[in-house]
Amino acid sequence: MEIGQILIILVPIFFVIILGYIAGHFKMFNAETSKGINTLVTKVALPAHLFVGITTTSRQTLIEKWPFLVALTIGILGFYIVFLFICRYGLKYDLTGSSMFSLNSAQPTFAFMGIPILGSLFGAQAVAIPIAITGIVVNAMLDPLATIIGTVGQRNAKGNDNHDSLFKVMMKSILHGLLEPLALAPLIAVILTLLGFHSPKLLQHSLEQIGSVTSGVALFAIGVTVGIRKISISLPSLSIALLKTVIQPLLMLGIATAMGMSSDDITKLVLLVAFPGSAVAAMIALRFESMEAETASAFVISAVLSTITLPILISLLM
Repeated sequence: MEIGQILIILVPIFFVIILGYIAGHFKMFNAETSKGINTLVTKVALPAHLFVGITTTSRQTLIEKWPFLVALTIGILGFYIVFLFICRYGLKYDLTGSSMFSLNSAQPTFAFMGIPILGSLFGAQAVAIPIAITGIVVNAMLDPLATIIGTVGQRNAKGNDNHDSLFKVMMKSILHGLLEPLALAPLIAVILTLLGFHSPKLLQHSLEQIGSVTSGVALFAIGVTVGIRKISISLPSLSIALLKTVIQPLLMLGIATAMGMSSDDITKLVLLVAFPGSAVAAMIALRFESMEAETASAFVISAVLSTITLPILISLLM
């Protein structure tokens, strides 16, 4: 793809992000109002959009996407596990810190940038299923696993060996992940589609009334989140940002190529993991009080780096 075409796609996207940044930087939004925008995208607008996208897809098309799920699971969950061991046994981080470092290195902000960027490249209908699959992998697999391991690390550090309560934490984490709208809505839509359900026009139009706001609001929310955060450049924050925007996409390219995926699917897979780090992952680190400053800064740094890495990846892949 030529540079001019890439700019036509990316300039409006980064323009909206910059508007959000200005609004956040000049205190038009604070942490609470920013959380409200993020909630609108992740719990209402995007789930509605994905539900329509999946339930208007044929059953056969959905079945044929299983290699995409496998590739994403390896590229996201596998990436997390590999760096969990590297951090724990190579860098000698504690278990909770290792989990938070690896989570923020592996989890992309797919919910905010997937629709506008991939939708511009392939069309909104063509990317609903890939984004929905990413939501299932992240919310139903990655976040619960990172939460469980982080909890184990905290309990070990305190010398607490209460297996019953840990089991409850595990069940609660898995259930919470499955009940997240970005996992639950796609899962329900997948099941219904496999059973032969096709979304009627009235339901499509009703859900798209809210789903259609996803792109613009999501991009604005990224800008606001970056604008209200302070950045502290350190080796861990830079490492997380580089792993997220450079190393993980390159590894995904190798995985997708080795699996014999189509060129379009390779591009979607690589870009899905090349998006900046996730604010949700940074908030999980904050909840555990582990690497809070590093992960928050890594989110901002990766967002800035993506203005360079995304155009390069698009030009190479398309």
